[in-house]
Amino acid sequence: MAEIVSLAEAVERAIHDGDAVAMEGFTHLIPFAAGQEVIRQRRRDLTLIRMTPDLIYDQLIGAGCARKLIFSWGGNPGVGSLHRFRDAVEHSWPVPLEIEEHSHAGMANRYVAGASGIPFAVLRGYNGTDLYRHETLNGDSGPVPTIRPISCPFTGETLTAVSALRPDVAVIHAQRADRTGNVQLWGITGVQKEAVLASARSVVTVEEIVDELDPRPGAVVLPGWTVTFVARARGGAHPSYALGYSIRDNDYYVAWDAIARDRETFTRWLDEQVYVGRS
Repeated sequence: MAEIVSLAEAVERAIHDGDAVAMEGFTHLIPFAAGQEVIRQRRRDLTLIRMTPDLIYDQLIGAGCARKLIFSWGGNPGVGSLHRFRDAVEHSWPVPLEIEEHSHAGMANRYVAGASGIPFAVLRGYNGTDLYRHETLNGDSGPVPTIRPISCPFTGETLTAVSALRPDVAVIHAQRADRTGNVQLWGITGVQKEAVLASARSVVTVEEIVDELDPRPGAVVLPGWTVTFVARARGGAHPSYALGYSIRDNDYYVAWDAIARDRETFTRWLDEQVYVGRS
């Protein structure tokens, strides 16, 4: 059953150096507060997993938290490149970053397979692409390939198998939870549910904790027994938004381009905005 704790305690207990960590949320409900707490606690050698790495992973990568990134698209939405991500790949700053690239469909199906307790998912989407050969920066030299052609046992058609994703920790943001740790989120939902169900542990930040969850059209409810830690973090999705609670801070995304483009400016941002008040 989920424990309701502070965000600092949730990160300290759930996320360890070397873990594979999936932080999900699409357009809104992106767990920025949790991501910055990971930076604040100076976690290292993480394998970061996310369908659409944006500013949250640019910050984690630039802070030296990441060893590897598993993803399907990366960028500053509506603005341009992720400069800390790019610097890590091209110049190994602050540390080298290995990348493993998939399609959106591939990543979503890998989460579904992990959540379903099966070893792989099957789809057509990789046929005709180079992702078989360029799954990582090291090509075929990786220890365990995650993309393989497979023959349908019924028709003989060649399809693609993608290995299941089973992160050590899933981190998501939601609108609310009740006092027994049941979590409710609504609006645009991505793979938050699948990420939590596929992971060994989970941290869910919420806008508020309420006595009872009332029904919402299209809402996803994660029962408390599927969640490890719940932490109240009002505004925890900023600069993205939480439908019904906040709006997107578009100026932040624009400003981030200049902050992240220069190493010294980024390092100063870390010191002034993230590490401040933390030894």
